[in-house]
Amino acid sequence: MQYISTRGGTLGQFSDVLLEGLAPNGGLAVPEHLPRLGADDLERLRVLTYPQLATEIIGLFATDIPRQDLARLTDAAYGDGKFAAEEVVPLTAIDDLTLVGLSEGPTLAFKDMAMQFLGQALEYVLENRDGVLNVVGATSGDTGSAAEHALRGLDRVSVFMLSPQGRMSAFQRAQMYSLQDENVHNIVVEGVFDDCQNLVKRLNTDLDFKRAHSIGAVNSINFGRISAQIVYYVWAWLRATDAIAEADRSSHHVSFAVPSGNFGNILSGHYARTMGVPIRRLVLATNENNVLDEFFRTGQYRPRTSADTLATSSPSMDVSRASNLERFVFDLLGRDPERTAAAWHELEERDEIDLSAELGRFEAEFGIVSGTSTHDDRLATIRDVHERTGVTIDPHTADGVKIAREQLEDGIPMLVLETAKPAKFADLIQEALGESPELDADTRALLDAPQRVVEMPDDEQQLRAYISERALHA
Repeated sequence: MQYISTRGGTLGQFSDVLLEGLAPNGGLAVPEHLPRLGADDLERLRVLTYPQLATEIIGLFATDIPRQDLARLTDAAYGDGKFAAEEVVPLTAIDDLTLVGLSEGPTLAFKDMAMQFLGQALEYVLENRDGVLNVVGATSGDTGSAAEHALRGLDRVSVFMLSPQGRMSAFQRAQMYSLQDENVHNIVVEGVFDDCQNLVKRLNTDLDFKRAHSIGAVNSINFGRISAQIVYYVWAWLRATDAIAEADRSSHHVSFAVPSGNFGNILSGHYARTMGVPIRRLVLATNENNVLDEFFRTGQYRPRTSADTLATSSPSMDVSRASNLERFVFDLLGRDPERTAAAWHELEERDEIDLSAELGRFEAEFGIVSGTSTHDDRLATIRDVHERTGVTIDPHTADGVKIAREQLEDGIPMLVLETAKPAKFADLIQEALGESPELDADTRALLDAPQRVVEMPDDEQQLRAYISERALHA
């Protein structure tokens, strides 16, 4: 399978885009054609374990990796002991909703689902090419820790992870900053997540710097992560329809509610739906930084400035400029790279894109609806779910549950993607329930561990100098 840029041009195969990050013209890598899954294909996948399913689904995109090698990589990512749940992704009923458990991995967040595979795949490709990679990424909370825990200690990879000062929970900071591995560099930027993300983008679009220092990305602009996230949409549909008579399964649709910040998670659902998984709706849930909700309600995309990006109690979604939206707009505009490039030129010129002419297609063609959740909504939802079911959910999942309840349809199961364990947000759980999640000995030790971090202003030249001094070279 070949990959192209959303703004034009060919990029190579899966292994190439795995290492590339942003395309040279600033676009994002997308498959030249999305593969299709028919009813027979889905039934064939039903009997597979999660690692086996990952091999089959990712294998549709990673056609340049021999199947036996890919099976070894997915087994290393999702096999025995890597995830707390034996099935890797458990489904749990809570009243009229079903939680899709994506936070059973080493950092207790859904980012582990893709990052564990990405770490294996990067090491495999770099060994085959005798290369190195310096990952420069930005995190609003969970991406950073998942990336660092997947890549720590690797000989051929260094990680430079930018995070916004004072915008993450104590648990999230501890998971990242307590790592002492020499190949992990945590950089706290004076600003918000979008400032961190903008620094990363500027380095990625400087082709000379990028090539000189072998710069790559592991946030959700990396298509390797998107392909791995498609897997759990397929898995969740299969498990949700296991009890349905085989003759009726192919027409049995479900909906997914997805807490959304950078649009990577729900984009994977969009691809799964386009490939043929019977998904009725993709319900996008935002917090008070509701730029995406505004876009899907009005067709107007107006990213906020750093000063206008709010610090909320679901901090991983404090994003005002969603990188992956470009991939969706590419599909919305008929996969036309010229129209997509023009839209992003308009964004750079005017700080907004007007796609209101396409508004009627968002739900009718792509099944996407949206809503906004607030701090008070999160508290009320966490409290209500706990009282009704005994299950404690984290604030981001609460955003998803709140909006999911507004979009329920008769006869259509609603699956909510769980994003993290509540222990990562103990202060909010305390506020909602009057008691914090019980911390085990490992968590207490993590919070007390010494932290290693560098503080830096929002300064591109200072960041360049820091990376240049510490980057790996082949």
